[in-house]
Amino acid sequence: MIASLGQDLRYALRQLRKSPGFTAVAVITLALGIGANTAIFSAVEGVVLAPLPYFDSDRLVMIWESNPHFPRVWNSYPNFQDWQRSARSFQHMAAFRAQEVDLTFPGAPSHVKVSQISSGFFGTLGTELALGREFTAQENQLGGPPEAIISNHLLRERFGGSPEALGKSMTLDGVSYSIVGIAPPGFRLNVDADVYTPLGQIDPLILNNRASHDGIFALGRLKTGVGLSQSQAEMNTIQSRLDRLYPEDNRDLGIYVEPLKQAIVGDAGQTLALLLGAVGLVLLIACANIANLLLARSVRRGREFAIRSALGANRARLARQSLTESVVLSLAGAGLGTLIAFLGIRSVLPAIPGMLPRSEEISVNVPVLLYTVLVSLVVGILFGLAPALKSWSADLQLSLKEGGRGSTIVHRRTQSSFVIVQVALALVLLVGAGLLLRTILHLWNVNPGFDTNNIVALKVGVSHSLTKTPSGTRVAYQQLIERIRRIPGVKAAEFSTAVPLSGQGGYLPFWLDSQKPESLQAAPRMGWFLSGPDYLRTMGMQLLQGRFLTEHDDTKSPCVAVIDSNFARAFFPDRRAIGHTITAGFAAFGPCAIVGIVNHVKYAGLLDSGAGNRYQAYYSLYQVPDQWVPVNYPDASIIVRTPLDAAALIPAIKAAAYQASGDQPIYNVQTMQQIISNSMSEQRFPMILLAVFAGLALLLTSVGIYGMISYSVTQRVQEIGIRMALGADKGEVFRLFIGQELKLVLTGIAIGTVGTAILTRTLASFSHLLYGVGPGDPLTFAAVSIVLITLAAFAGYLPARRAARVDPVVALRYE
Repeated sequence: MIASLGQDLRYALRQLRKSPGFTAVAVITLALGIGANTAIFSAVEGVVLAPLPYFDSDRLVMIWESNPHFPRVWNSYPNFQDWQRSARSFQHMAAFRAQEVDLTFPGAPSHVKVSQISSGFFGTLGTELALGREFTAQENQLGGPPEAIISNHLLRERFGGSPEALGKSMTLDGVSYSIVGIAPPGFRLNVDADVYTPLGQIDPLILNNRASHDGIFALGRLKTGVGLSQSQAEMNTIQSRLDRLYPEDNRDLGIYVEPLKQAIVGDAGQTLALLLGAVGLVLLIACANIANLLLARSVRRGREFAIRSALGANRARLARQSLTESVVLSLAGAGLGTLIAFLGIRSVLPAIPGMLPRSEEISVNVPVLLYTVLVSLVVGILFGLAPALKSWSADLQLSLKEGGRGSTIVHRRTQSSFVIVQVALALVLLVGAGLLLRTILHLWNVNPGFDTNNIVALKVGVSHSLTKTPSGTRVAYQQLIERIRRIPGVKAAEFSTAVPLSGQGGYLPFWLDSQKPESLQAAPRMGWFLSGPDYLRTMGMQLLQGRFLTEHDDTKSPCVAVIDSNFARAFFPDRRAIGHTITAGFAAFGPCAIVGIVNHVKYAGLLDSGAGNRYQAYYSLYQVPDQWVPVNYPDASIIVRTPLDAAALIPAIKAAAYQASGDQPIYNVQTMQQIISNSMSEQRFPMILLAVFAGLALLLTSVGIYGMISYSVTQRVQEIGIRMALGADKGEVFRLFIGQELKLVLTGIAIGTVGTAILTRTLASFSHLLYGVGPGDPLTFAAVSIVLITLAAFAGYLPARRAARVDPVVALRYE
């Protein structure tokens, strides 16, 4: 058996070497299909299938609180501490919070990402530090020594990679921290943090308010043998008890426990599954193409198989020989496809930062290579079945006769079926890409509620030597914005704690006048934004009623607020909002008198579907109470309206900032066009890939149609000669073949339309990406059908023209 397989393999290689053109076309076609599958599966494996890079990661969970408005919200730190003391389902539990700070020593001032963590954070993950130790429980509390753990990246960047960094100091937000540990290379959770500091040392206004849920995540490691449902049941019991103990803060709060991987991956798995299905369709089109080529080749080799049969080869051996050749082709295509996938991944991943979670773990590794080999074997058998079955059932006696064509009609029907399949599958991909393209176009035309032209957003890390007191902080920020306004070319500039379309901004419960609800968790939510008085003009928003904030709205004047049109319509249908008061937040900021109404602005993104952002209120940054100044002012971005290019603007802003102090980093610089583009990344990423796959499908389908018509012309030369001898002109012969081709294409379009309509409506992973266009959009289906028909006509033109130019005399002698 092994010997005969070896013979089949050597014979297959000889046959493929004899037909270099056929072999090259087949291998390249398969390489494109298999390479695309390998690339997407590498993403699926790295993002969805591979375990998280932590010890026994299946036991790690995220713990969220929930309220009637949101299924997942950040956690209250006092509640977290009660969970730690009461829960018995967990071996360890830790909390963490993402933040950004200014690093001013050692080295040049810069802005870095910080993860504020509770003691036991690394131990909960099962991760050992490369050097040093974790924070102790005594250090993780207010008044504890300022200590830090740094990333391996920061160790190399600021300390030259020397382990002697342990014990040295670094300055964060004006505070000197002692380095007590170094994280292992490549470690990350949620964000690529440069520094880790004790969570228990942050502002007690954030940490000690049980009703507040300000960015704190909770992480747990289940005990061995404890399941997710068991831990969920215990946490429900604990949370119910806390709700009864603290009804004012906790009433209507729920709790949700989910696997850590699920929390990290989110909806990315659905999008990747969609893309894997799309490349599967491309591979099927490639298979149909190669099957057509092999069928045509098997007809030319009919006499060869008949002679081998006459010399003693049985039908099973002939069929096995055909399958061996197809598998060899497939494996060669897999080798080239793997190289294409490797190069594609290396070039694409740097261009899509943040679009996929765990993207750093995507690679062509052993599981991906095994998948590629398996796919190539299945594909080789799949497209080799048609010629193998033909070899099995062929009339070998007829094949020995010259000109024997008894099975030509059967071959044509089989090849026609393959073309119909290719057209149907190509239509599915084209419609998917077309619907997402129309979604992007609709999003670009969405009115975000402000003038998007000539806007640059950025942040300045104001020197901590200038912000030691609340009054000093206010003066430093006001002087900074005045210096920026004086830059030549700057039309307007203002502070805001949220940049439109960026997803920034806080969502707070609120109540009107004296109507405080019994449950703050169930109270309605609004987007809560702090800004300066020139924000309205800077953004190009519309004042609909009353006035906007002014420079006189400061701590010496009564608190005021401006609401948006959605807020006014929902809560003041009589249009008499001005004069009423709003109180917002768990710390009861207000009451503040409503003095104006502006248009609604999209902050969460162009889709702006968040429940918390449905209603909006603007407050004066300069009216923030003293105790909240250190928390709110550093969150403020500077929004500049200027025709200047960002690259030309930044040096001038640096000069303006450095007039006060040289240790003020400038960061998060983005034009509004970049922000708009980023807000569409959820749709843009699959659209680009689907467009690539659809283009590949179009190319393969066009080649398949060309090959089928060319083969048909070759097989029907005598028929063409007879038709022309009986009076058919060239135009009739041309229309005969073009008409045959268009019938196949129209049949494929009809089948593909039905299949696409079903898929786009039933696949939630696709339909949730659409905006402004339905899954059955007739314009998209019509445009895609026209594209397919046009390309098919071009693909069939040359062989049809060749058929029309056949010389009847030569044709009647053709064998």
